Amino acid sequence: MLSRTANHLYWMSRYVERAEHLARLLDAHYRLSLLPRSPEVLMQGWIATLTSLGMIAHFQSQHGEADPQQAMQYLAFDRTHAGSIMSCLGAARENARAVRGTVPSEVWETLNATYLDARDFRSDAGDIGVRTFLDWVKYRSHLTRGVTVNTMLRDEAFHFASIGTFLERADATTRLLEARWRDPGGAGERLGVDASEWAVLLRALSAFEVYRKVYRESVTPLRVTELLLLNAEMPRSVHRCLYDLLGNLQAVRNSQSAETERMAGELHAQFRYGRLEEMSSVGMPQFLDRVQRRLNTLADRIGADFLVAGYSG
Repeated sequence: MLSRTANHLYWMSRYVERAEHLARLLDAHYRLSLLPRSPEVLMQGWIATLTSLGMIAHFQSQHGEADPQQAMQYLAFDRTHAGSIMSCLGAARENARAVRGTVPSEVWETLNATYLDARDFRSDAGDIGVRTFLDWVKYRSHLTRGVTVNTMLRDEAFHFASIGTFLERADATTRLLEARWRDPGGAGERLGVDASEWAVLLRALSAFEVYRKVYRESVTPLRVTELLLLNAEMPRSVHRCLYDLLGNLQAVRNSQSAETERMAGELHAQFRYGRLEEMSSVGMPQFLDRVQRRLNTLADRIGADFLVAGYSG
C-alpha cells in the first residue's frame, strides 16, 4: 500500500475518534454544570480540561480566561480552531475523500453526510441545541465505525484505519482521566473525592453500567481509573486499546517497524501486568502525562515507518 494512502486512512480514523472524544468530554462538562457547583469550580474544570488537551495557551491567547460558554464554542463549533469537533469532522471527510477508491462507498458517503449535516447545527442554539449536537456527533461516530468494520476487507487499509482509531482512543482516555485528576491550580492531584463527578465521567464514556457490573460498589476515583486504564474487556480502556493497536501493527509490519512494534508491546505490557498503586505512586496526573508522551512517541514512529513524513491529516 502507498504511504500516502495509509496516511489518509490512519488520519481519517483518528479524526473521527477525536471528534467523538471531544463530544464525550463536552457532554461530561454539560452534565457537571447541572450539579450544584460554584462558578469558580466550573471554571477550574474547564482549565483542567484545556490543559489536558494541550490547548490552554492557544485558548487564552484567543479568548483570555476560560469562560464556560467560550470554551464550549471553542471546542465544538470553532472552524478556525483545528482541534474543534467541526474541524475534526471536516478533516476526517477530506482524508476519506482522498482515498475514495480504497474505502467502500458507504464509508465515504457516511463521512461526507456527517460533515454536511454538521453545518446545520448552530452554536447559539442554547443548552438543548448543544446537547443535541453532542449526542448526534457520538451517534455519527458510532455509525461511521460500524460501517467501516462491516464493509471493509480485512487488508492493510483496514489495519491502518484501526491503528488510527485505537491510538487516538488510548490518548483520549488518558486525557479525560487527567482532566478529572489534575488540580487546575498546580501540578498535583485534585484532593476532593466527589463521587457524582466520577459518575458523570462514567456516563459520558458510556461506562456507568459496565462499572456496576464489574465492581458492584459505590463509585470511587481509583475504581473508575482502574476500569479505564487496566480492564482488558472495557472497549475504551487504555489496556484494550493498546492490545488492539499492537495486533494491527503486527498485521502491517515491515522491514523497519520492529522497534515500533517493540515499543507498543512494552507499553501494552505495562497495562497488562502493572498495578494501579504502582502507577499512581508518582501522582496520577504525572503518570497519565508520561503515558501521553509515550503514545506521542509511538505515533511519531508509526509515521516514520509507514506514513508520509511531516503529514498530520
